[in-house]
Amino acid sequence: MEVPDVSKFKVGLCQLSVNSEKNLNILRAHNMIKFAAEQGARLVVLPEMWNCPYSADNFAKYAENFDDRDSSPSFSMLSEVASCFGITIVGGSIPEWCNGRLYNTCCVFGSDGTLKAKHRKIHLFDIDTPGDISFKESDSFSAGDEPTVVETDIGRIGIGICHDMRFPELAMLYRAKGAHIICYPGAFNMSTGELLWELVQRARAADNQLFVATCSPSRDSAGCYTIWGHSTLVSPFGEIIATSEHAETVVVAEIDYSEIQLRRENLPLEQQWRRDIYQFIDLHH
Repeated sequence: MEVPDVSKFKVGLCQLSVNSEKNLNILRAHNMIKFAAEQGARLVVLPEMWNCPYSADNFAKYAENFDDRDSSPSFSMLSEVASCFGITIVGGSIPEWCNGRLYNTCCVFGSDGTLKAKHRKIHLFDIDTPGDISFKESDSFSAGDEPTVVETDIGRIGIGICHDMRFPELAMLYRAKGAHIICYPGAFNMSTGELLWELVQRARAADNQLFVATCSPSRDSAGCYTIWGHSTLVSPFGEIIATSEHAETVVVAEIDYSEIQLRRENLPLEQQWRRDIYQFIDLHH
């Protein structure tokens, strides 16, 4: 595993309260990023759908065409604040218009404010649980078709959005591509949140022996369902390093990449793989 120049640093997880006023959401996100940076965070992560309420009737209204900066205030703010504070930003996700299609998109900005990568949510969240929740993200969004691993000042980051976390194959691919940390902006509902939010992210971290960071909107956010919250940082051994409750807050915690190598030396899972029985094939190499 390649060790980046910066191997120990702080991450900030901005658990934002999202409402129907886009400009207020942008201002609140800016202020939370600023707070995290002032606490020493070199990497800051925002939630899924932080600039608009999570509901199908809002996505198109709040969407931005990233090629037109004048009509993309959310995108522009992230670029400007990353450059201003010299930090890497995993910009949660916002609805993106591109060629007549709508995507659930995460933009990653480097410490100079440049767009380093763009991840379009690969696995769309379609669920129908009678008496609990019915939601079909595929009615609004097109699915992305590219995994995203990005080189940054603070290491190699894999990106997934919410339901992407449920698929271990994507996290395996990111480990194979040398990711040190996977960031999952997400907005799990109350039932999937209670049952799966912590369980799945700890599994992704432990199985692949890398860090996992998740960032959710707060529970009082507007939208078509109640959001679980509990933004979390997990170690390569599946331990909870830091987490929040459900209210708006910023979680700041330290990452030490030396723990990745330590865990992999203590328990060399990759050497124990049975390639004579099963194989992992990377279709995007």
